[in-house]
Amino acid sequence: MGKERILTGIKPTGKLTLGNYLGVLKHLPKLEERGESFIFIADLHALTLPIEPQELKQNSIDIAAFYLAAGLNPKKTTLFLQSSVSAHAEMNAIMQNYLYMGELSRMTQFKEKTQKTKSAAIGLGLFAYPVLMASDIILYDATVVPVGEDQVQHVELTRNLVNRFNNRYGPVLSMPKAEIRKVGARIMSLSDPTKKMSKSDVKGDVYLKDDLQTIRKKIMSAVTDSGEEIKYDPLNKPGISNLLSIYASIKDISIKDAEKIFKTSRYGEFKKAIADAVCEDLGAFQERYRKIIADKTYEIVLKNGALKARKIADETLHRVKNAVGLLNE
Repeated sequence: MGKERILTGIKPTGKLTLGNYLGVLKHLPKLEERGESFIFIADLHALTLPIEPQELKQNSIDIAAFYLAAGLNPKKTTLFLQSSVSAHAEMNAIMQNYLYMGELSRMTQFKEKTQKTKSAAIGLGLFAYPVLMASDIILYDATVVPVGEDQVQHVELTRNLVNRFNNRYGPVLSMPKAEIRKVGARIMSLSDPTKKMSKSDVKGDVYLKDDLQTIRKKIMSAVTDSGEEIKYDPLNKPGISNLLSIYASIKDISIKDAEKIFKTSRYGEFKKAIADAVCEDLGAFQERYRKIIADKTYEIVLKNGALKARKIADETLHRVKNAVGLLNE
Protein backbone atom coordinates (compact mmCIF):
# COMPACT_ATOMS: atom_id res chain seq x y z
CA MET A 1 0.00 0.00 0.00
CA GLY A 2 1.36 3.42 -0.98
CA LYS A 3 1.73 6.35 1.36
CA GLU A 4 -1.44 8.23 2.23
CA ARG A 5 -2.35 11.82 1.40
CA ILE A 6 -3.66 13.28 4.66
CA LEU A 7 -5.60 16.52 5.07
CA THR A 8 -6.94 18.17 8.20
CA GLY A 9 -7.67 21.68 9.42
CA ILE A 10 -8.73 23.78 12.38
CA LYS A 11 -11.14 26.73 12.23
CA PRO A 12 -9.67 29.80 14.00
CA THR A 13 -12.76 30.63 16.07
CA GLY A 14 -12.65 30.73 19.85
CA LYS A 15 -9.82 29.52 22.03
CA LEU A 16 -8.34 26.09 21.35
CA THR A 17 -8.85 23.59 24.15
CA LEU A 18 -7.30 20.49 25.65
CA GLY A 19 -9.74 18.60 23.40
CA ASN A 20 -8.10 20.09 20.29
CA TYR A 21 -4.67 19.26 21.70
CA LEU A 22 -5.49 15.64 22.49
CA GLY A 23 -7.59 15.04 19.38
CA VAL A 24 -5.28 16.61 16.81
CA LEU A 25 -2.15 18.49 17.86
CA LYS A 26 -0.52 15.85 20.06
CA HIS A 27 -0.64 13.25 17.28
CA LEU A 28 0.90 15.32 14.49
CA PRO A 29 4.31 13.59 14.50
CA LYS A 30 2.61 10.19 14.01
CA LEU A 31 0.45 11.63 11.25
CA GLU A 32 3.52 12.89 9.40
CA GLU A 33 5.08 9.45 9.34
CA ARG A 34 2.08 7.91 7.55
CA GLY A 35 2.26 9.94 4.37
CA GLU A 36 2.13 13.36 2.79
CA SER A 37 0.37 15.65 5.22
CA PHE A 38 -1.50 18.90 4.49
CA ILE A 39 -2.77 20.96 7.41
CA PHE A 40 -4.59 24.23 6.93
CA ILE A 41 -6.00 26.99 9.09
CA ALA A 42 -9.62 27.24 7.93
CA ASP A 43 -9.91 31.03 8.12
CA LEU A 44 -12.51 31.27 5.32
CA HIS A 45 -14.75 28.92 7.31
CA ALA A 46 -14.36 31.26 10.31
CA LEU A 47 -16.32 33.94 8.44
CA THR A 48 -19.54 31.89 8.44
CA LEU A 49 -20.42 33.32 11.87
CA PRO A 50 -19.65 36.87 13.13
CA ILE A 51 -16.06 37.32 14.32
CA GLU A 52 -13.96 40.43 15.02
CA PRO A 53 -11.12 40.94 12.50
CA GLN A 54 -8.41 41.20 15.18
CA GLU A 55 -9.67 38.06 16.89
CA LEU A 56 -9.55 36.14 13.60
CA LYS A 57 -5.99 37.32 12.92
CA GLN A 58 -4.75 36.45 16.43
CA ASN A 59 -6.50 33.06 16.43
CA SER A 60 -4.87 32.21 13.08
CA ILE A 61 -1.42 33.12 14.41
CA ASP A 62 -2.05 31.11 17.58
CA ILE A 63 -3.08 28.00 15.65
CA ALA A 64 0.00 28.16 13.42
CA ALA A 65 2.20 28.50 16.52
CA PHE A 66 0.31 25.68 18.29
CA TYR A 67 0.91 23.33 15.36
CA LEU A 68 4.62 24.09 15.41
CA ALA A 69 4.80 23.82 19.21
CA ALA A 70 3.15 20.40 18.94
CA GLY A 71 6.10 19.21 16.85
CA LEU A 72 4.92 19.76 13.28
CA ASN A 73 7.86 19.39 10.90
CA PRO A 74 7.50 21.85 7.97
CA LYS A 75 9.65 19.52 5.85
CA LYS A 76 7.09 16.73 6.23
CA THR A 77 3.84 18.69 6.56
CA THR A 78 2.50 21.55 4.46
CA LEU A 79 0.96 24.10 6.85
CA PHE A 80 -0.93 26.99 5.28
CA LEU A 81 -3.80 29.46 5.53
CA GLN A 82 -6.88 28.47 3.55
CA SER A 83 -7.31 32.07 2.35
CA SER A 84 -3.75 32.08 0.93
CA VAL A 85 -4.78 29.51 -1.71
CA SER A 86 -7.36 31.05 -4.06
CA ALA A 87 -8.17 27.62 -5.54
CA HIS A 88 -10.33 26.92 -2.46
CA ALA A 89 -12.74 29.70 -3.43
CA GLU A 90 -12.67 28.75 -7.13
CA MET A 91 -13.31 25.07 -6.46
CA ASN A 92 -16.12 26.06 -4.11
CA ALA A 93 -17.75 28.07 -6.92
CA ILE A 94 -17.68 24.99 -9.17
CA MET A 95 -18.65 22.33 -6.64
CA GLN A 96 -21.67 24.23 -5.30
CA ASN A 97 -23.38 23.17 -8.53
CA TYR A 98 -22.97 19.46 -7.74
CA LEU A 99 -24.42 19.44 -4.21
CA TYR A 100 -28.12 19.91 -3.53
CA MET A 101 -30.12 22.16 -1.20
CA GLY A 102 -31.77 19.13 0.41
CA GLU A 103 -28.40 17.55 1.24
CA LEU A 104 -27.07 20.75 2.78
CA SER A 105 -30.20 21.42 4.84
CA ARG A 106 -29.91 17.95 6.42
CA MET A 107 -26.42 18.58 7.79
CA THR A 108 -26.47 18.18 11.58
CA GLN A 109 -24.09 21.05 12.31
CA PHE A 110 -26.18 23.46 10.26
CA LYS A 111 -29.28 22.45 12.21
CA GLU A 112 -27.50 22.87 15.55
CA LYS A 113 -26.03 26.27 14.73
CA THR A 114 -29.29 27.70 13.39
CA GLN A 115 -31.73 26.44 16.03
CA LYS A 116 -31.81 29.79 17.84
CA THR A 117 -31.30 31.99 14.78
CA LYS A 118 -34.01 33.49 12.61
CA SER A 119 -33.76 32.22 9.03
CA ALA A 120 -33.43 35.80 7.76
CA ALA A 121 -30.20 36.15 9.77
CA ILE A 122 -28.56 32.91 8.58
CA GLY A 123 -25.77 33.63 6.11
CA LEU A 124 -25.36 31.67 2.89
CA GLY A 125 -21.82 30.80 3.97
CA LEU A 126 -23.10 28.85 6.98
CA PHE A 127 -25.60 26.93 4.87
CA ALA A 128 -23.02 26.21 2.14
CA TYR A 129 -20.20 25.43 4.63
CA PRO A 130 -20.05 21.74 3.56
CA VAL A 131 -19.41 22.74 -0.08
CA LEU A 132 -16.27 24.65 0.88
CA MET A 133 -15.20 21.80 3.17
CA ALA A 134 -15.63 19.32 0.32
CA SER A 135 -13.60 21.63 -1.91
CA ASP A 136 -10.84 21.75 0.75
CA ILE A 137 -10.63 17.97 0.73
CA ILE A 138 -10.73 17.25 -3.00
CA LEU A 139 -8.21 19.97 -3.90
CA TYR A 140 -5.38 17.95 -2.36
CA ASP A 141 -6.52 14.49 -3.51
CA ALA A 142 -6.81 13.62 0.17
CA THR A 143 -7.30 9.92 0.91
CA VAL A 144 -7.49 10.29 4.71
CA VAL A 145 -9.26 13.11 6.56
CA PRO A 146 -8.80 13.00 10.37
CA VAL A 147 -11.88 14.66 11.92
CA GLY A 148 -13.94 14.84 15.08
CA GLU A 149 -17.12 12.78 15.24
CA ASP A 150 -19.19 15.88 14.46
CA GLN A 151 -17.42 16.30 11.09
CA VAL A 152 -17.82 12.75 9.76
CA GLN A 153 -21.08 13.71 8.05
CA HIS A 154 -19.22 16.36 6.04
CA VAL A 155 -16.68 13.82 4.79
CA GLU A 156 -19.52 11.46 3.83
CA LEU A 157 -21.10 14.29 1.84
CA THR A 158 -17.73 14.80 0.10
CA ARG A 159 -17.64 11.12 -0.79
CA ASN A 160 -21.11 11.44 -2.34
CA LEU A 161 -19.90 14.45 -4.29
CA VAL A 162 -16.82 12.57 -5.57
CA ASN A 163 -19.02 9.66 -6.71
CA ARG A 164 -21.48 11.98 -8.41
CA PHE A 165 -18.75 14.00 -10.15
CA ASN A 166 -16.70 10.99 -11.26
CA ASN A 167 -19.78 9.16 -12.57
CA ARG A 168 -20.47 12.12 -14.82
CA TYR A 169 -16.94 13.14 -15.88
CA GLY A 170 -14.72 10.11 -15.30
CA PRO A 171 -12.05 9.48 -12.62
CA VAL A 172 -11.21 13.12 -11.91
CA LEU A 173 -11.43 13.29 -8.10
CA SER A 174 -9.82 11.11 -5.42
CA MET A 175 -12.03 9.37 -2.86
CA PRO A 176 -11.41 10.51 0.76
CA LYS A 177 -12.08 8.58 3.95
CA ALA A 178 -12.88 10.01 7.39
CA GLU A 179 -10.74 8.86 10.29
CA ILE A 180 -11.59 9.35 13.98
CA ARG A 181 -9.08 8.76 16.75
CA LYS A 182 -10.50 6.25 19.23
CA VAL A 183 -8.80 7.65 22.35
CA GLY A 184 -9.24 11.38 22.87
CA ALA A 185 -11.54 11.77 19.88
CA ARG A 186 -14.22 13.42 22.00
CA ILE A 187 -13.01 15.11 25.19
CA MET A 188 -15.95 16.41 27.22
CA SER A 189 -16.45 19.51 29.36
CA LEU A 190 -15.11 19.22 32.92
CA SER A 191 -18.19 21.00 34.29
CA ASP A 192 -20.72 19.03 32.22
CA PRO A 193 -19.26 15.74 30.94
CA THR A 194 -22.33 15.12 28.79
CA LYS A 195 -21.25 17.98 26.49
CA LYS A 196 -18.16 18.21 24.29
CA MET A 197 -15.30 20.51 25.34
CA SER A 198 -16.03 23.18 22.75
CA LYS A 199 -14.26 26.52 23.27
CA SER A 200 -17.22 28.25 24.97
CA ASP A 201 -17.48 26.90 28.55
CA VAL A 202 -15.04 28.96 30.66
CA LYS A 203 -15.39 26.69 33.70
CA GLY A 204 -15.44 23.35 31.92
CA ASP A 205 -12.96 23.98 29.09
CA VAL A 206 -9.20 23.78 29.54
CA TYR A 207 -7.76 26.36 27.14
CA LEU A 208 -4.28 25.90 25.70
CA LYS A 209 -3.29 29.42 26.81
CA ASP A 210 -4.56 28.97 30.39
CA ASP A 211 -1.78 29.25 32.97
CA LEU A 212 -0.88 25.96 34.66
CA GLN A 213 -2.41 26.99 37.99
CA THR A 214 -5.77 27.60 36.28
CA ILE A 215 -5.54 24.29 34.42
CA ARG A 216 -4.82 22.41 37.64
CA LYS A 217 -7.73 24.14 39.41
CA LYS A 218 -10.17 23.28 36.59
CA ILE A 219 -9.17 19.59 36.63
CA MET A 220 -9.34 19.34 40.42
CA SER A 221 -12.83 20.92 40.26
CA ALA A 222 -14.02 18.56 37.52
CA VAL A 223 -17.45 16.99 37.99
CA THR A 224 -17.24 13.34 39.08
CA ASP A 225 -19.93 10.72 39.65
CA SER A 226 -21.54 8.90 42.55
CA GLY A 227 -19.74 5.87 43.93
CA GLU A 228 -16.00 5.36 44.35
CA GLU A 229 -15.08 3.05 41.50
CA ILE A 230 -12.88 4.45 38.74
CA LYS A 231 -14.05 2.75 35.58
CA TYR A 232 -14.90 3.70 32.00
CA ASP A 233 -18.68 3.83 31.69
CA PRO A 234 -19.77 6.94 29.71
CA LEU A 235 -23.48 6.29 30.30
CA ASN A 236 -23.41 5.90 34.09
CA LYS A 237 -20.09 7.57 34.97
CA PRO A 238 -19.55 10.32 32.36
CA GLY A 239 -17.29 12.46 34.59
CA ILE A 240 -14.89 9.65 35.50
CA SER A 241 -14.97 8.30 31.93
CA ASN A 242 -13.98 11.71 30.56
CA LEU A 243 -11.07 12.02 32.98
CA LEU A 244 -9.90 8.51 32.05
CA SER A 245 -10.01 9.52 28.37
CA ILE A 246 -7.91 12.60 29.11
CA TYR A 247 -5.30 10.60 31.04
CA ALA A 248 -5.13 7.82 28.42
CA SER A 249 -4.70 10.40 25.65
CA ILE A 250 -2.01 12.36 27.47
CA LYS A 251 -0.05 9.21 28.28
CA ASP A 252 -0.81 7.59 24.90
CA ILE A 253 -2.13 4.40 26.50
CA SER A 254 -5.43 2.54 26.23
CA ILE A 255 -8.35 3.38 28.51
CA LYS A 256 -8.17 -0.17 29.91
CA ASP A 257 -4.56 0.45 30.96
CA ALA A 258 -5.61 3.75 32.55
CA GLU A 259 -8.36 1.93 34.48
CA LYS A 260 -5.78 -0.55 35.83
CA ILE A 261 -3.49 2.26 37.02
CA PHE A 262 -6.28 3.86 39.09
CA LYS A 263 -8.05 0.68 40.17
CA THR A 264 -7.46 1.34 43.88
CA SER A 265 -7.28 5.16 43.78
CA ARG A 266 -9.69 7.59 45.37
CA TYR A 267 -11.24 10.37 43.29
CA GLY A 268 -8.94 13.02 44.78
CA GLU A 269 -5.77 11.07 43.99
CA PHE A 270 -7.12 10.28 40.53
CA LYS A 271 -7.76 13.94 39.70
CA LYS A 272 -4.35 15.00 41.03
CA ALA A 273 -2.60 12.44 38.81
CA ILE A 274 -4.49 13.73 35.78
CA ALA A 275 -3.74 17.36 36.67
CA ASP A 276 -0.02 16.48 37.06
CA ALA A 277 0.07 14.71 33.68
CA VAL A 278 -1.79 17.48 31.82
CA CYS A 279 0.29 20.29 33.39
CA GLU A 280 3.55 18.52 32.61
CA ASP A 281 2.57 18.05 28.97
CA LEU A 282 0.99 21.45 28.42
CA GLY A 283 3.73 23.26 30.37
CA ALA A 284 6.38 22.14 27.88
CA PHE A 285 3.99 22.80 24.98
CA GLN A 286 3.31 26.37 26.18
CA GLU A 287 7.03 27.13 26.49
CA ARG A 288 7.57 26.13 22.86
CA TYR A 289 4.52 28.17 21.82
CA ARG A 290 5.81 31.33 23.52
CA LYS A 291 9.20 30.99 21.80
CA ILE A 292 7.58 30.54 18.36
CA ILE A 293 5.34 33.60 18.90
CA ALA A 294 8.34 35.67 20.00
CA ASP A 295 10.59 34.82 17.03
CA LYS A 296 7.66 34.66 14.52
CA THR A 297 8.79 31.28 13.14
CA TYR A 298 5.22 30.73 11.92
CA GLU A 299 5.48 33.47 9.26
CA ILE A 300 7.98 31.73 6.97
CA VAL A 301 6.32 28.33 7.55
CA LEU A 302 2.92 29.68 6.42
CA LYS A 303 4.48 31.47 3.43
CA ASN A 304 6.33 28.36 2.21
CA GLY A 305 3.31 26.17 2.94
CA ALA A 306 1.05 28.37 0.81
CA LEU A 307 3.47 28.17 -2.12
CA LYS A 308 3.45 24.37 -2.07
CA ALA A 309 -0.31 24.13 -1.42
CA ARG A 310 -1.07 26.48 -4.34
CA LYS A 311 0.91 24.33 -6.75
CA ILE A 312 -0.97 21.12 -5.84
CA ALA A 313 -4.40 22.78 -5.51
CA ASP A 314 -4.02 24.54 -8.87
CA GLU A 315 -3.26 21.22 -10.58
CA THR A 316 -6.48 19.70 -9.22
CA LEU A 317 -8.47 22.81 -10.11
CA HIS A 318 -7.09 22.71 -13.67
CA ARG A 319 -8.18 19.06 -13.94
CA VAL A 320 -11.70 19.86 -12.72
CA LYS A 321 -12.11 22.91 -14.95
CA ASN A 322 -11.02 20.88 -17.94
CA ALA A 323 -13.46 18.08 -17.04
CA VAL A 324 -16.50 20.37 -16.81
CA GLY A 325 -15.63 22.30 -19.97
CA LEU A 326 -14.18 25.54 -18.59
CA LEU A 327 -11.35 26.97 -20.68
CA ASN A 328 -8.04 26.92 -18.81
CA GLU A 329 -5.52 29.69 -19.43
